Parts: sequence; C-alpha cells; structure tokens
Amino acid sequence: MATRCIITGVPGVGKTTVITGALKKLEETGVHYANISFGSFMYETALREGLVQDRDQMRLLAKDDQKALQRKAAEAIAAIDGNVLVDTHASVKTPKGYLAGLPEWVLEALMPDLFVLIETDEDQILGRRLGDPTRVRDMDSYRALASHQSFNRAIAAAYAMKTGCTVAMVTNADHLLEKAVDDLAALLR
Repeated sequence: MATRCIITGVPGVGKTTVITGALKKLEETGVHYANISFGSFMYETALREGLVQDRDQMRLLAKDDQKALQRKAAEAIAAIDGNVLVDTHASVKTPKGYLAGLPEWVLEALMPDLFVLIETDEDQILGRRLGDPTRVRDMDSYRALASHQSFNRAIAAAYAMKTGCTVAMVTNADHLLEKAVDDLAALLR
C-alpha cells in the first residue's frame, strides 16, 4: 500500500537535508518515494505566471495568489501513484501573520497518512540561517522561532484531525544529523 507523507519544518531547520539522507537510506533497502517539493512546484508556477522573481518572494505574495498556487500544487501531487513524500511548510510567516501551508483543499487532495515535523533548538536554527548565504531569510528572534515551531505543532494537530493521519516529530540537532536521518527513515518504512 502506498504511503503519503508530508514533512515540514521552519526555514533553516535542515528539513531537506534530513529528507535527502532518509530517502537515500530507504533506496538502499528497496523502498522508493517520489520526493515532491511543494514550494518548488508553487515557485515554478509563480515564475511562469510572472508573480515572483526569486523564491524568497513567495511568502510576500497576496493571499489569493498563494491559495491559487497551493491548489495547483495539490492537484498535481495527488495524481502521482506510489509512495509520495511532500517537503513543505506547515505554515508560512507572512507580514500579516501565519498562513496555513496546507489549507483544507490541499489536505483533501493529498490525504496524507503521516505528518512529520522536523524541529531543533531555536538557537541552532538561527545559526543555520546566518550560515546560509544562498537564501534571504528573516533573522527572527529566538522567541519568534519558538512561536513559529509551536504554531506548527498546533497546526499539525489540526491537519491530523482533518485527515486522520498520525503526527511524528524528528529532531535535527547539530552534530546529530545521522540520528535524524535514521529516525525519519524508520517512520517511512
């Protein structure tokens, strides 16, 4: 039976690094997943439609534009057969507050079996953001990052209520990447 998994984490937590490692480990055992970046699909669509010039402008789009891009991504991902892993954000921090990364119409299309939050200490996230010159990210305070991670936990519970999926947390602490990779791979088996 195919598994649909959504994996989230605040920007800078190392979500994509953990996912890449876990999928490599699973491939070695014969378990295959389509690795879908929800944001990349939305970004490519927004570029084609002339809505943004770079990825970091995505969170600044008008709410209606973000909703339309979310709907298009959900419909495309729902059509994929087999195991699917969706790399995304539980919520997006916008100038007017948090926007649900997976609103009702997205969840109904995807119907995940598992929802995973990748987390770590806020000071580690701040350090990672400062050390990544390839992205333009907000330099949130420790408290703002703690609030964002807390909001993500709350919204993950709401997503589980809507879809009946389970929610798991994987910690991606500094110097313990392999443990995070192993933990995620175990959840995806």
